[in-house]
Amino acid sequence: MTLPPLPHTRRRFLARAGTLGLAAPLGLIGSPSSAGLLPVPDLAGAPICRVAAEGPSPAGALRPIKLAWNASAICTAAAPVAKESGVFARHGLDVEFVNFGGSTEQLLEAIATGKADAGIGMALRWLKPLEQGFDVKVTAGIHGGCMRLLGAKSAGATSLESLKGKVIAVSDQASPAKNFFSLLLAKRGIDPEREVEWRVYPLDLLNLAVEKGEAQALADGDPRTFLWAKDTRLTEVANNLSAEYHDRTCCILALRGSLVRDERPVAASLTRALLEAGTRVAHDPDYAAKVYAGYGGKGSVDELAAMLRSHTHHHHPLGAELKQQIAAYVDELKTVKVIRARTDAKRFAERVYADVLS
Repeated sequence: MTLPPLPHTRRRFLARAGTLGLAAPLGLIGSPSSAGLLPVPDLAGAPICRVAAEGPSPAGALRPIKLAWNASAICTAAAPVAKESGVFARHGLDVEFVNFGGSTEQLLEAIATGKADAGIGMALRWLKPLEQGFDVKVTAGIHGGCMRLLGAKSAGATSLESLKGKVIAVSDQASPAKNFFSLLLAKRGIDPEREVEWRVYPLDLLNLAVEKGEAQALADGDPRTFLWAKDTRLTEVANNLSAEYHDRTCCILALRGSLVRDERPVAASLTRALLEAGTRVAHDPDYAAKVYAGYGGKGSVDELAAMLRSHTHHHHPLGAELKQQIAAYVDELKTVKVIRARTDAKRFAERVYADVLS
């Protein structure tokens, strides 16, 4: 499916708006009727960091690139938008998608072993295996938002504090949602391992586990959680833009280490292209939703557009900001025993991040 590109003037504007460092509004907490509609900022006149969108792209024939992604995860919408709108081609790239429908950890393994050149995935899934020394480099934050914790009103699961002693349904014990909401619980004085039970169910049956009373809450990512939040029996307890996480990235771009070392212009072009496409997702979520729907996205086009508006696709942390966010995640994950206590967070962030744009 090829959709018509934007007019030249809008393409040029978006190319210059690749890495807007805008502060995202606070994530919404509360009723599902408000779940997920964070306003998209007016990009006109906003401060622009041009380094991500400008600079030389490879000349001549398009460079083939294999990009690993999960087509069922709407947080990766920038990838199909970049492909269908011609952004990849304009940056000198012929991108082939390698779809991993399962764990985002598999995406990281594919990159590390050379089955793919790059991938988009969840920081809270990838940081633990990156601790083990995979030859993969993070080059940009893609967006924030997309994980939600939903509670059953009938069970009184309407706040983080109310989850003490309750069962939370998750897709697996290492899921990004489990890791993130464990952090939120721990920060509020609840031991996420002893005072909450995380029970594994098949991903598409998490809401059924709550409906049957086997769990009192569920935690996962969009599009499923956004759609489940429409059930009036559920309430959105928190999401990963809540409170102190309002400007934290959750999805990151990671590249094969040898690509960064040996073909830096290609690494830079791929990073620029995805940041430019991410800005277009934020600026025109209706267009992005139509593109993503063509790749089998769950939900109607209107629902998909609403999901994209609830994320922070306009915010792409780079450089010192991204390293600070990675280090913060590492220190926080130590408190819930995901990352080793002896791991130096700042040194870790320096090791896994690569600046390909300066």
